[in-house]
Amino acid sequence: MSAIVIGAGQAGLSVSHELAELGVEHVVLERAKPGQAWRDRWDSFTLVTPNWTLALPGSPYSGSEPEGHVPRDAIVGYLEDYARSVRSPIVEGVEVTRLSVDGSGLLAETTDGERVADAVVVCTGSFARQYRPSVLAAVPDPLILSSSEYRNPDQVPAGKVVIVGSGQTGCQIAEELIRSGRDVVLACGRAPWAPRRLDGTDIITWLDRTTFFDATVASLPSPAARFLANPQLTGAGGGHDLGFRTLQALGVRLAGHVDGCDGTRIGFVDDVTDSVVFADDWWAGMRAVMRAQLPAQGFGIPDMPVPPPFRSEPVDEVSLRDVGAVVLAAGFRPDYGWIDGEVCDELGFPVTLDGASLVMPGLFFCGVHFMRARRSALMFGVGRDAAIVAQEVAHAGA
Repeated sequence: MSAIVIGAGQAGLSVSHELAELGVEHVVLERAKPGQAWRDRWDSFTLVTPNWTLALPGSPYSGSEPEGHVPRDAIVGYLEDYARSVRSPIVEGVEVTRLSVDGSGLLAETTDGERVADAVVVCTGSFARQYRPSVLAAVPDPLILSSSEYRNPDQVPAGKVVIVGSGQTGCQIAEELIRSGRDVVLACGRAPWAPRRLDGTDIITWLDRTTFFDATVASLPSPAARFLANPQLTGAGGGHDLGFRTLQALGVRLAGHVDGCDGTRIGFVDDVTDSVVFADDWWAGMRAVMRAQLPAQGFGIPDMPVPPPFRSEPVDEVSLRDVGAVVLAAGFRPDYGWIDGEVCDELGFPVTLDGASLVMPGLFFCGVHFMRARRSALMFGVGRDAAIVAQEVAHAGA
């Protein structure tokens, strides 16, 4: 039995650990370096979840600040140390460009030649392609700066900065830019909000004490709900509240959805209040979940603040003459087009059962958003899926 693991992020390293435990011969192909997706974050990025979530299989968090938020380079360091400790057989600088069925197994065409294996586990993440809304088609390309390319405020050309997307990334970049003295307009969409801490304990820790992270796709309003933005949270500066109200108080001008661009101006829909209501309603739902579930788990109910009234001061339009950059932070989409087969659903997510492809025998996935549950792609949840996927691989070769 031979296997190829594609990607050396938290999913690929976890699968590698579990395959080694089962004695399955394998190699991990990584296009760059272990943890590359984290390396590609902006300079000041910090872990959004608390430090205790750095908990890959066999390597629980052992630091002194479990409720803190380490910087980007510490996350990369954790993954590098993990790869060394589990002796993962990583081949760096090799990208898989095509995957197809071969007469003797699965054929991986790479930048370093062809490889054939009995099983392939794809661990490249659910969201590899940055999404550019069609309403921004007329914005000149030189003005576009994708969130994956953003590094720091000094990189952004002079002028107003329009950020499209108000999830975690958009809000964090907006805060950094406004604090650096830039004029920032945030085009707001539907994104959840929650306070950073309740009674001194991180909101992620509280939610992990409920069934929140165990939710499945079947429990969502629709499969498309997998594209909902992550809650507006930040680990910057030790972690603090971040959302529409905090950004507005800092001087960020809040606009509604982008209505369109005619090449000279960007127009916005007057629906900022609707986005704020959506965020507040989501938090109300989380308060209800915690009230209902925490006592049964032996926890008291923390003080859970209700957001204050919101003052809407919508932005109608912005002239492109005044804009230095339009930052794309409207999310990412799945990108498995390099796999030769109809292995994904209409939304682009792999069709699997416990990580095993229901279309292509020998093909497996891990680290996919909501593959088995909400925690499937998270640092503190991917290990559960990795163990199951590794068992499936081993059984396929038995």
